[in-house]
Amino acid sequence: MIEPDPIRVTIVEDDRLTREGLRMLVDGTPGYRCNAAFGSLEMAMAARGGEPPDVVLLDIKLPGMPGSEGVASLREKWPRAAVLMLTSSADEDKIFESLCNGAIGYLLKSTPPARILEAVREAHAGGAPMSPEIARKVVELFRRNPPPVALDEALTPQEIQLLRLLAEGCSYQVAGDQLGISINTVRNYIRNVYEKLQVHTKSAAVSKAMRAGLL
Repeated sequence: MIEPDPIRVTIVEDDRLTREGLRMLVDGTPGYRCNAAFGSLEMAMAARGGEPPDVVLLDIKLPGMPGSEGVASLREKWPRAAVLMLTSSADEDKIFESLCNGAIGYLLKSTPPARILEAVREAHAGGAPMSPEIARKVVELFRRNPPPVALDEALTPQEIQLLRLLAEGCSYQVAGDQLGISINTVRNYIRNVYEKLQVHTKSAAVSKAMRAGLL
């Protein structure tokens, strides 16, 4: 019987002891393999060659670009990889930002090792694993959302579709390809969306569009 290929896991974590502990956990478990480990997002983005990961374990707080902002960049580099966030605390703003940028799940660093491995396999299979504390925060976040807001100027169908793609974690380039428009046109659309919704970030635009019932 042919053994299935191990799940390739890339770790992006600045704390050396945590990074090495995760590497040992992954490499020491049959069915899993750590194919790379980096101390920052910049190092991960600069890496060339090698097999792409199936799952990325990404620390939310990193030197340089934080993990919550860098999810989209990693998904553009490795579009087939599922990104699991690792955090020490359940920060609602960072949770929402990470999920809007394309993270598939969220784990506290205090999660038992066996559950981390289970979450990696679940993410690889298309699931969205979350620590119970994080899941409660996400539910509370949506429960507290105010009723749909009235927008002074409705977004065009293409602008709504662009926002929907970005909310699903697509990069500007991938969203543009799916809509059949250039990346410069995507940027123009985004500027128009920001102006109409009176926001300054992608996560804020997605949040406001959701509350307005546009997504």
